[in-house]
Amino acid sequence: QLQLVESGGGLVQPGGSLRLSCAASGFTLDYYAIGWFRQAPGKEREGVSCISSSGGSTNYADSVKGRFTISRDNAKNTVYLQMNSLKPEDTAIYYCAAGNIPGLVHMGCAAPLFGSWGQGTQVTVSS
Repeated sequence: QLQLVESGGGLVQPGGSLRLSCAASGFTLDYYAIGWFRQAPGKEREGVSCISSSGGSTNYADSVKGRFTISRDNAKNTVYLQMNSLKPEDTAIYYCAAGNIPGLVHMGCAAPLFGSWGQGTQVTVSS
């Protein structure tokens, strides 16, 4: 059974940093693009970033460009989201998802293209 588990969330002050991890079990991430999504209370889910299976292609939402960095370590079966210069508007539950449709990253990493989802980790940015 494909399983994704997010970790690394927490409470951080504005301007601070967090690194989220997305660990896979039951399958190898080598052949999957991974996306990070977030959902704030009362708002729709939005895509944050995604990375191709090889790590050679990435995509970022305009709201996080220059602040967030996605990376992957296939040997550890884990994908990371480094979040710097955090803002209160980054507060949300963050989810990772896996998809194996060819060219997924170049299609813009829309949520329906991802078939397996984690349970999410809460990120709260507040002073």
